[in-house]
Amino acid sequence: NNDKALKYLLKSDDNEDYPEFSKVVDNFNYFKGRIIEENYQSVLEGLSKLMFVEISLDREKDDPQRIFESLNSTGLELSQADLIRNYILMGLKRRDQNKIYQNFWEVIEKLAKDETLNVNRVSEYIRDYLTLENKKIPNKGKVYLEFKAKYPTTSIDELEKNLTGIKGLVKHYNKLINPKNEFDKEIRLQLEYINRLEINVAFPFLIKVYDDFTTSLIDKQTFLKVLDLIQSFTWRRFILSLPTNALNKIFMNLYDKVESSNYLYSIQKSLLQKSGVQRFPKNAEIIDALKVKDVYNIKSKNRIYLLERLEDFENSERVAIEGNHDITIEHIFPQNPDPKWKVELGNEEYTFIKENYMNTIGNLTLSGNNGKLSNKPFIDKRDLEGVGYKHSRLWMNKYLSSIDKWDKAEIEKRFELISERFLKIWEFPDIQIDIENENEEVNIFEAEDPTHKKLEYAIFFDQKIEVNQVAKLYVEVIKQLFMLHPETFFTTDLKEKLSMSKESEKLHLHQAVQISDTYYIEANISNTGKFNLIKHALSIFDSEDELQIKYAI
Repeated sequence: NNDKALKYLLKSDDNEDYPEFSKVVDNFNYFKGRIIEENYQSVLEGLSKLMFVEISLDREKDDPQRIFESLNSTGLELSQADLIRNYILMGLKRRDQNKIYQNFWEVIEKLAKDETLNVNRVSEYIRDYLTLENKKIPNKGKVYLEFKAKYPTTSIDELEKNLTGIKGLVKHYNKLINPKNEFDKEIRLQLEYINRLEINVAFPFLIKVYDDFTTSLIDKQTFLKVLDLIQSFTWRRFILSLPTNALNKIFMNLYDKVESSNYLYSIQKSLLQKSGVQRFPKNAEIIDALKVKDVYNIKSKNRIYLLERLEDFENSERVAIEGNHDITIEHIFPQNPDPKWKVELGNEEYTFIKENYMNTIGNLTLSGNNGKLSNKPFIDKRDLEGVGYKHSRLWMNKYLSSIDKWDKAEIEKRFELISERFLKIWEFPDIQIDIENENEEVNIFEAEDPTHKKLEYAIFFDQKIEVNQVAKLYVEVIKQLFMLHPETFFTTDLKEKLSMSKESEKLHLHQAVQISDTYYIEANISNTGKFNLIKHALSIFDSEDELQIKYAI
């Protein structure tokens, strides 16, 4: 591609646009716009001083780690954990290296490992630990740099002091990612649920709560209630499809709100004081959302979590659904119904159920019949010898065994029973608090709708941007992302979403705004649209945590 782009430039045909994105062409346009008759001699003088350097290392004398950091690597990148390990060990004498490695780093590497997947999670653990310590979530690619900034000294005494804290909490992290290593059966079950839901964003908070339990600051029941509360908070938010990015800042600071004398209440209070997209969803909105939510097509592990917990609530004998091939998830009103269904229901009701309730929790159940009931009429599904709903011991089928038809009214009655059970499992904290709403700095994913609002400022990649209009923020963010990695705009849907155009094409834009020497984007978009595009771009760049805004009062 570079060769093709170079040949295009050497042709010097201004009437012909290069057909695709190229850094070579874009860089050429950059210099073309800046090198003029008045300054070209200075540029030539600078080029005459440009040198290429080849470096050979002496293993006995040179510091490979320091040199590595200063050079671009074209091979496989080291993980953040690899860089941190090298940083810790490479400056030490051999004897001290062995001591630090065996007493600290080897232990951390062993415990910060997902034993099911056989995957090292040291980078993730250090990121969570730094989040807890710094009250700021490091970018995944900058954990090493954050570690160096936090622990600039690598003397043996300082290392032992710093690594003692990191080593001290890793045993809790091990059980969060490997629940089977927890001996207590009740705690292990709650950890399995949290692991299934992938609530990794809560780990900085949970490792501290775990430590409080193991050091007897809190008892087992309090610990279980905290684990249950975190599930209620995150699962309710999932049912409402609230943005998961909002959880980052919540859990980053949540432990700071803990009061040792009022442990559980202080956490409940902090979560209930959140508003907007950070909120703890209330019962009424949960029922409204759950009634129509397509829970059949959510992630398999989430679907199983929902049905398993509904089934097992207050059951003396737990029914394991995950990994159980004898139990399947079944549509009561089938996905491909027998023609008798339409006869029994009538066209209007048949169509309503199919379009509105097909994949909702009211129409789903658990079955041990391996598909034998599938598309049959309801009475057949209820009465089939040995496998019908009447013969099932499952709670999910109890109501079905007692009714004679399956229509809109019965789906809604069954949903009422399920929703009552849902609210008992994923409880809303029953406490009284004063809601404290402040106009504070928030992540753009957590921000309220920007319509008719002005900004006070924004912080992007830790740099403050003085902007008071969403339009200016939109252009600035896209410009910076384009400078960071322009290829991404062309290998994803960003080019299309932003209506990116070259100089010769920009006439079709309603309001063209320049983001580079070559490219323009459409700016004639509502504030809400601009926010959505910013969030889309940040998600693609894996930089959801990098933009904070503050609305003007």
